[in-house]
Amino acid sequence: MTGSEHNDEFYTDPQGAIRTVTNRSGGIQGGISNGEQIILRAAFKPTATIGQEQRTVTTSGDSTLLAAKGRHDPCVLPRAVPMVEAMVALVLCDHLLRHQGQCGLGF
Repeated sequence: MTGSEHNDEFYTDPQGAIRTVTNRSGGIQGGISNGEQIILRAAFKPTATIGQEQRTVTTSGDSTLLAAKGRHDPCVLPRAVPMVEAMVALVLCDHLLRHQGQCGLGF
């Protein structure tokens, strides 16, 4: 994507609020909220524990085999949404507190 394709043009809506035409930046520009809805994407790598035996080494450097035992969920999806939502909430609260400490809330 080129810069011109990612660029958000600003305009004043009928209520007098400054908005962006497309919100292609997901509500964040230069690390600062531009007032639009914050949209983010998250990706997860597959779980590392698999049911196949695999070669590894011990802490002393000796070759050995590793085999997972017990219950290991192959999918983190049921936990992914609440984990991402909680992390975003923590980051937003952290930034709100930083802003309050530096500038006051100003509501």
